[in-house]
Amino acid sequence: MSGTKKSGINWIALAPWIYTIGLFVVWELAVRLFAIRPTILPAPSAIVGALYQYWPAIQRHSIQTLFTTTLGFGLAVVGGLALGLLIGWSRMIYAGLYPLMVGFNAIPKVAVVPILVIWFGIGTIPAVLTAFLIAFFPIVVNVATGLATIEPETEDVLRALGARKMDIMLKVGIPRSMPYFFGSLKVAITLAFVGSVISETIAANSGLGYMMAAAQSQFNVPLVFAGLIMLAIEGIVMYAVMAWVETRMTGWAHRSQLANA
Repeated sequence: MSGTKKSGINWIALAPWIYTIGLFVVWELAVRLFAIRPTILPAPSAIVGALYQYWPAIQRHSIQTLFTTTLGFGLAVVGGLALGLLIGWSRMIYAGLYPLMVGFNAIPKVAVVPILVIWFGIGTIPAVLTAFLIAFFPIVVNVATGLATIEPETEDVLRALGARKMDIMLKVGIPRSMPYFFGSLKVAITLAFVGSVISETIAANSGLGYMMAAAQSQFNVPLVFAGLIMLAIEGIVMYAVMAWVETRMTGWAHRSQLANA
């Protein structure tokens, strides 16, 4: 720590950039040293070339994927929060619905896409719904867990003071579940991207998943990797946004944890 202050360089902040650049440098050198064909593993320079060459199409498909992911994620946030509050409201509801949720989550979402195509056709709606379905479960589980783990002693004390069930939920349960809820958003947004790309690969005519599937059929591997890079960038940005929201909305919880440590 003292070395960082003396040098005036924040190595912790620079570490992600250093490691990322180092990864791409090693990748480039390995491809050139071992003469790996572009159809097997393109060099980062070839990927950058594909980004430049196909940028208008990449930009269009990236915006489409970001749109479907954000919309599906937004639906998952609203629906997951509502159902999580319902499940956490009663131990009986929790015991009855939780196994059903686990069973539904165990179904691979790629198996659900053909059903969505039958119902809604090929296009944006199946991608949005797939993103919703795959991001929905973590939010529900975390909100329900936050509500269901209220200490019985706390409930007993509040009831002795005349608090009703609604008062306990509003004054204790929901505030207690908020760190769980906002923490789950970081996981849910990354899963939402997975859902969108799965659906776009199978049943869409736009989006990064569709673009990468089309590039794969043409053996344009640099373009496939360019799509992966754009997905990674979008995922990192959205994850950072969710982390910032979590810090802003539940900073009090993190401060209390540090105080108790």
